[in-house]
Amino acid sequence: MPSASFDFAGMTAVVIGASRAGIGAAIARAFKDSRAEVHITGVEENCAPEDAGRFAYTRLDVTDTVAVRSYAEELSRIDILVNCAAITRRGEEMAPDVFSHVLDVNLAGSFRCAEAMHPALKAAKGVIINIASMYARFGSPRNPAYGSSKAGVEQLTKSLAIAWAPDGIRVNAVAPGFILTEQSARARQDPTFVTGVEARTPMGRWGQPSDIAGAVLFLASPAAAFMTGACLPVDGGYSVV
Repeated sequence: MPSASFDFAGMTAVVIGASRAGIGAAIARAFKDSRAEVHITGVEENCAPEDAGRFAYTRLDVTDTVAVRSYAEELSRIDILVNCAAITRRGEEMAPDVFSHVLDVNLAGSFRCAEAMHPALKAAKGVIINIASMYARFGSPRNPAYGSSKAGVEQLTKSLAIAWAPDGIRVNAVAPGFILTEQSARARQDPTFVTGVEARTPMGRWGQPSDIAGAVLFLASPAAAFMTGACLPVDGGYSVV
């Protein structure tokens, strides 16, 4: 397990966007296995991961500023905030309303959560890990809003890292490659696309959500104490080809 060498006992971790089986749930699970107190959010009425009972779950719409601030007020101390809430509308994002909504969730939602939880993070001298994407660096003709939002997340990471360093808050990001999640299911219906991804990826496979969790735990740990403003690619080498 990626959590094996990390210990977050006594710390509180909040994972935004962890109600479905995927990257957020894997991150929450890894922190829980590393003895953190873990709070998770999602837009679903009920939490989907099979071990949902291990976490404190709150239904939260990250596009609702009032709701996000209300949720943040319930947490006086946050050691770790992971912004993982994201959507994509593959093939639909040229529509202006869809484009705007994707940015509102993925980019503005990440900022809303960070801004609202800043006091609790400052109290703990905590860390923020944003989930970006390799699409922050590549063009994406069928996902222009998703790519734009994730490029914004990477830039937001750098800006908050500078702004909040005096508060003792570190801000970093992880940029996943192609991962086997519910969100990637539509793209994976195209066998040619799947084969092309595997052929280009030096490690020859799609990633698992747990592959991302290990990098997040590292960034949240004292092992990364001198890192802020960084964005780590976790993509099996796809972005270096």
